Amino acid sequence: MTAATRIAFAVSLAAIPVVTHAHFKLVEPASWIVEDDRGDPQKGFPCGGSNTDYGKPTYAVTQAAGGSTLHLKVQETIYHPGHYRVALAVNSPAELPVDPKATTETGPNGQPRSLSGEVMNPVQMPVLADGLFPHQAKLDAPLETDVMLPNISCKRCTLQVIQFMEQHGANNPGLYTYHHCATIQITADPKKPIDAAWPKERTAS
Repeated sequence: MTAATRIAFAVSLAAIPVVTHAHFKLVEPASWIVEDDRGDPQKGFPCGGSNTDYGKPTYAVTQAAGGSTLHLKVQETIYHPGHYRVALAVNSPAELPVDPKATTETGPNGQPRSLSGEVMNPVQMPVLADGLFPHQAKLDAPLETDVMLPNISCKRCTLQVIQFMEQHGANNPGLYTYHHCATIQITADPKKPIDAAWPKERTAS
């Protein structure tokens, strides 16, 4: 290889865009699968895992009071701009909403790249909060907030926390979204009315 060829090859490598895949850990409530230092596996809808690793269950169950707030804490381990959404399924993860609809553009590599994701405003069941922690810069500190739970009872509700990626190429699976879930046991507050908009917990026949 001549010197001129080496220089041209180096320039071409420098021009290739570097895709940074964002990751996050669900710190509170406790995740339903074991997460590594980056929070993996987390690409698969609706609750993490991947095409080859469904995740090892932790069997963690968080106790919560209906009609009260639940503390949420996540840690971004690899930065990418975007926002978070929280949803709740009473009987099955199948009740969780689809990932946010993405607006995309053609990226430098000719493949789709996300510009933004839909934010539900106002939120409706089963979404508890949306557009959380919007950011365009790296965040080192954990992201924390309190999310209001409906006043219902369920032994094994599924709380889903997702992160929508902006300026991000499509993953397989998950496209532009990362996913974590937690198992929540909610006990309704008898002093408050039951939130009728939410489905009733199915009982075993």
